[in-house]
Amino acid sequence: MSVIVVEFTTLDGVVEDPDGSGGTASGGWAFRHGPEAVAGDKFRLGPLLETGVLLFGRTTWELFAKLWPGRSGEFPDRLNAAAKLVASRTLPDVSAWQNSVLLRGELADAIVEEERDVVVIGSVGIARQLARHGLVDEYRLLVFPSVAGEGRRLFEDAVDFDLVSATQAGPAILSTYRTR
Repeated sequence: MSVIVVEFTTLDGVVEDPDGSGGTASGGWAFRHGPEAVAGDKFRLGPLLETGVLLFGRTTWELFAKLWPGRSGEFPDRLNAAAKLVASRTLPDVSAWQNSVLLRGELADAIVEEERDVVVIGSVGIARQLARHGLVDEYRLLVFPSVAGEGRRLFEDAVDFDLVSATQAGPAILSTYRTR
């Protein structure tokens, strides 16, 4: 079992509000590069969508649960069919998006017990919490040629990784890193 964190990010490391839905002053930076910049399987999840489980925090899950169930096509169909865990202490129900299950108990304990590969999409707080417990194995970062200047960043402290790959994905670069 591996834990993989996937994030859109700017050159200066901001991951907050890539689509502008959060209403931040610097929001929408990923979508300024056009819809093709974020469409499809940019993170190359491939078979992980069938064999793994997606992990979301409440805010990201609520956003995705509004957007994805109404979409169809190769990638949306695979994303909608994927198993989903939702880490939230406030959501009473996750039936709005198929195959979603509310995670019970402590996040780190549940992930340690998980037998499938776990893919954290967005959900910066979840990613940070798993990193603090040493549970993140890989980061897949789609780095856009934008500088936000301000906003929430994925990494709070200095950390070193091993670069696995870097490939162009439209206007962005998909960089994959493994933790040491």
